Amino acid sequence: MKRKNFIHVIAAISSTVAMAAACESIFGAAAEGEIRLAFQQSSLPQTRAEVSPADTNSFILRVTDSKGKSIYDGTYGASPGSLMVSPGTYTVKVMSSEFKAPAFSAPQYGDTQTVSVKSGEATDVTLVCRQINAGVRLNIESRFLSAYPGGSLHLKSDDGKLMYSYSEKRIAYFNPGNVSLILSNGGSDETLLSRSLASQEIYTINIGVAESPYGTSPSPRSSITVQLDTARNWISENYLIGGSSNKGSSRDNPFSVSEARNMAGKEDVWVYGYIVGGDLSSSKASFKGPFSSRTNIVISSKSSTTDRNACMSVQLSTGDIRNALNLVDHPENQGKTVFLRGNICSSYYGIPGVQSLTEYSFR
Repeated sequence: MKRKNFIHVIAAISSTVAMAAACESIFGAAAEGEIRLAFQQSSLPQTRAEVSPADTNSFILRVTDSKGKSIYDGTYGASPGSLMVSPGTYTVKVMSSEFKAPAFSAPQYGDTQTVSVKSGEATDVTLVCRQINAGVRLNIESRFLSAYPGGSLHLKSDDGKLMYSYSEKRIAYFNPGNVSLILSNGGSDETLLSRSLASQEIYTINIGVAESPYGTSPSPRSSITVQLDTARNWISENYLIGGSSNKGSSRDNPFSVSEARNMAGKEDVWVYGYIVGGDLSSSKASFKGPFSSRTNIVISSKSSTTDRNACMSVQLSTGDIRNALNLVDHPENQGKTVFLRGNICSSYYGIPGVQSLTEYSFR
């Protein structure tokens, strides 16, 4: 090739690159994707709400890319009708307010979704307005007031604590996790109970004191019933100092999985449920064989459950119980009702669990 022709080729390539760059600059939107946001109106809480959620226009909206870079951070009402972004994965988070520490009358609503955006395509994101924190309300009976006139009650979590005065009627809100009820009386603190709260749960605890005919210091016992609301889960528990309950004390009177999930800290109790799966990790569980792990199983109140968040994890330590219950050697155990005696923990593989098993039996 002659030098003159070579120069012409180089010039043509340079011109083509320049034109391509110019086209990309002018028509850049064609290479981008679109995120379109909307609220699912039917998801707004309608029943038993302590307070109505704020207008969605005032909700905080945050959109970040896969590296955590902020694409939008502001109110939902001020956001554009659609966001033009480069192809990739994005996290869309919306919340009615910031919530970092325990507070009264502060339900937090919102949603978080991860979306994949393709070049030249629009991705519709329907945001569901759910309560994302949890609440506790105390009903303090008159007998308790008489027994502890100089005492005070506190609700405590890892994020802080609130004093719950005897006349308080509001709901105290917390981030999901463990919350403890503490009685301060006569210069000492006593933890009455601890519960693991999940998003959307509103926990009502009725506190009373039973008569003690012998004048002895009562041993705390508790019983639990669960009621469901169409918008949020409302859980009611009676805590009676000096009362009695044999729930969980024997194979004939065990806790169900739905009851036991809220009994973190209970030791040497019986729990029953269906064996529905195994192979637990910090975020997953397998509900279909073949299974590969002998160290754990999951149980549920329903044999058809495939949602790990409705289950309890079960630790199978080395020994006869593991040999009998694991799904690797005994796949036929899946679907059976099992009764387990052990300790209830707030989290084993990320969900409430049963550990330190001492006995088991099948129905």
